[in-house]
Amino acid sequence: MDIAGNSQTDLEATDWHALSPDQSLARAESRIDGISSAEAQRRLEDWGPNSLPEPARTSPMRRFLAQFNSGLIYFLGAAALASFMLGHVIDGAVIASVVMVNAVVGFVQEGKAEQALRAIGHLISHQAIVKRDGQRTSVPVAELVPGDIVLLEAGQKVPADARIVRSRAMSVDEALLTGESLTADKSSTAVAAKSALGDRTSMVFSGTLVKTGQATVVVTATGQATEIGKIGGMLQEVTELSTPLLRQINRFATRFTRVMLVGSILLFAFLVWGRQFEWSEALIMVVALAVGLIPEGLPAVITITLAIGVRRMAVRHAFIRKLPAVETLGAVSVICTDKTGTLTRNEMMVRHVFAGNAQVLVGGSGYAPEGDLTGAQGGPDETRIAIRELALCGLLCGDARLEQGENGWSVEGDPMEGALIAFAMKAGLDPSHERREWPRLDEIPFDATHRYMATLHRSPEGGHVVFIKGAPEVVLHMIGNPAVSKQWAELISAAAAGERLLGFATKRVDYSVKALDPDLLKTGIEPLGLAGFIDPPRPEAHDAVAQCRRAGIGIKMITGDHAVTALAIARLIRLADQPRAMTGTEIEQLDEEDLLNAVEETSVFARASPEHKLRIVKALQARGHIVAMTGDGVNDAPSLKQADVGTAMGQKGSEASREAAKMVLLDDNFASIVAAVHEGRTVYDNIRKVIAWTLPTNGGEAVIVLLAILMGFTLPMTATQILWINLVTDSALGLALAFEPSERGVMERPPRNAKAALLSAFMLWRVLLVSILFAAMSLGIFFAALDTGRSVETARTMVVNMLVGAGIFYLFSVRHLRAGPATLQGALGTKPVLLAVGAVVSAQLIFTYLPLMNRIFASRPLSISEFALILFSAAMMMLLLEGEKRFMHRLGWFEELRAVKP
Repeated sequence: MDIAGNSQTDLEATDWHALSPDQSLARAESRIDGISSAEAQRRLEDWGPNSLPEPARTSPMRRFLAQFNSGLIYFLGAAALASFMLGHVIDGAVIASVVMVNAVVGFVQEGKAEQALRAIGHLISHQAIVKRDGQRTSVPVAELVPGDIVLLEAGQKVPADARIVRSRAMSVDEALLTGESLTADKSSTAVAAKSALGDRTSMVFSGTLVKTGQATVVVTATGQATEIGKIGGMLQEVTELSTPLLRQINRFATRFTRVMLVGSILLFAFLVWGRQFEWSEALIMVVALAVGLIPEGLPAVITITLAIGVRRMAVRHAFIRKLPAVETLGAVSVICTDKTGTLTRNEMMVRHVFAGNAQVLVGGSGYAPEGDLTGAQGGPDETRIAIRELALCGLLCGDARLEQGENGWSVEGDPMEGALIAFAMKAGLDPSHERREWPRLDEIPFDATHRYMATLHRSPEGGHVVFIKGAPEVVLHMIGNPAVSKQWAELISAAAAGERLLGFATKRVDYSVKALDPDLLKTGIEPLGLAGFIDPPRPEAHDAVAQCRRAGIGIKMITGDHAVTALAIARLIRLADQPRAMTGTEIEQLDEEDLLNAVEETSVFARASPEHKLRIVKALQARGHIVAMTGDGVNDAPSLKQADVGTAMGQKGSEASREAAKMVLLDDNFASIVAAVHEGRTVYDNIRKVIAWTLPTNGGEAVIVLLAILMGFTLPMTATQILWINLVTDSALGLALAFEPSERGVMERPPRNAKAALLSAFMLWRVLLVSILFAAMSLGIFFAALDTGRSVETARTMVVNMLVGAGIFYLFSVRHLRAGPATLQGALGTKPVLLAVGAVVSAQLIFTYLPLMNRIFASRPLSISEFALILFSAAMMMLLLEGEKRFMHRLGWFEELRAVKP
């Protein structure tokens, strides 16, 4: 077969991992001493360089201008222009400033996919050692071609996807592709054609790191055809979704604009033809009224509320890269989470030990040498001796070191060997002492081909001893005892599902044996037992999962690990009542419609590739879910970008995953995601409180002015007084709501409907009711003052204070939108609320009594009785609203009120 006649895609379709080394060389039209330089150049021209294409970059100016593409921003821009045209320079400047601040914040916060692609490109090494023309030489990685023979050693990055032809004791860190922290043992032995990516032990992949050993490999794919290149291609194709809040704001702005436009036209027509106003005068009045209705401070307060949420989340170890993600977290209905290091500690530990007739459960968590050995069967002396011998074997037959630092215990070396050291310490052994007492004389290192390790030691009691550890079936074969095989088979079946097992054995030899040889291990091997390992769940993961389930948030574990192991962890943390698992191979057999049903019913997705993860996220979104997705490897980048809230790991995460994500967990902890969701719900509640407070205050002013225009009576407030009210209340009282703490039961209610309108039925009812109450009480105060002989200036001053006072008392009501028993804290308010109230009261006293302010705003000093009337009226309004809220709660008219748990 002529390789020149095949495209890169044809080669990619080959199941290289299922071919033998000789078949792989033949398929690639190569040989063990490499292709010629001329042939390499020809292939380079045919297939192109071994590099990823530079992503298309968006200019900074275009990114900045994109921040203005919003319905509310268009409306605010028109309002600013109208304000300037009418001579309301201050109003126009405030609105324009709000628009500009929002644009700058969005521009600064926004991360781009091109950064993620550049981060992926950095993972590829720069030089590779190859064989060409029968000679060993170094070439730039970009010049590698399919068929090249590459020589790999420990510490090198794999420069391209390749099939192993020869190897010795080779292991590769593939975490960036599979998400698994344990290194993958590699060999030249072919595996099944349908093997998942993590099971293709005869392959190495571009960007991964060789940890141990050496190998000779034949390149099978370069550039975009590599596994890492495919991820870059998927990342380019993913389109980021708008956040639920932005969609709600845009819908609100569109509808608000339509209502304002229709209302303005009708009012203009009435004034011109019904009241015989000059058209220019009517236009000024209509535009002034429209500008007065616009909640120009709302975007700024929303931005500040989101920023406060960012600060609160940072305290809880969640760093927000994109500001709208703060609120999106509050709408999350499904969390797709990795297993290793997120739900688990990413620290192996011995969980069960089977030695002699003893079956022991090992307590503790992770590498910390703390925990009891319980559940022993058999005599105490027999159990103690059997456990000690196995622990000693695990301690001495390994090269790892366990160390205690500022951040706790950690392992230098193989994680499973570190877990054996911790187990030995739990069994009462001192590693330093035992290593001195049992000096090592020789060893057979672990190799993927023979799957065991053996060490020769001088015994303190005389003679030499060989300790062996390895795959249970390999150790059993070395023992060669049918009775032991039967016993171990029973022990293995009794082990907890999902544990990784190691077998242990020993052999005593005389002083003449100074070196180890595999032939020495063919006879006389005595069994010591088995040990089962797990990566234990984080202590806080169980509670965090339970909190999610109470909050109506589904959890999907998506991992590169095996299904049995993942299911074991899922059961330990109660991911679901009866968690079900599905493998990547099974996902590939489903069409899109079947996958939509499967994602709802399945809790664990194992052996998942980047394509699988992306399909799962898209299927959940197609079902209407708001999805948070965690990941740490390059393989997670496409699904992180696709998710509504992509969440990368701050400690072990790759640069590509962090660039593609909207949030980064500083502690890689699932509990921090749940804490962030809690804060996200609080942020959304506070945004709605700001809206529920802002719209009625503006609405009350608009109703007063509109009635005065329609009915022809004296305006109860001048234009400058309206500006004063908006300046004082919006800048102080409205902003205070951004600092509100979480309401009771914030994580006891189901996720909100992301498609719901920003103004729900209850919110719309509240806006209309409070606007009418504000207007009615203010007009009542105004006409009562005029009827008792007070001047228009005094009456207007009372109206201004009435509106501000009503805003203060309404603030205490709107702090708890959901019905519930009144509390002392609710009545007193938080520190920001009290500071805001104090500032507004001080400002109103200055407005009312300072002579300079009397001249500027035509205000007049008020008597104590006049202030008492205003305060009494405002307090009655708040009591009326609290009564209305509880009445509605009992009737169950609004979903928001029904959702509250008493």
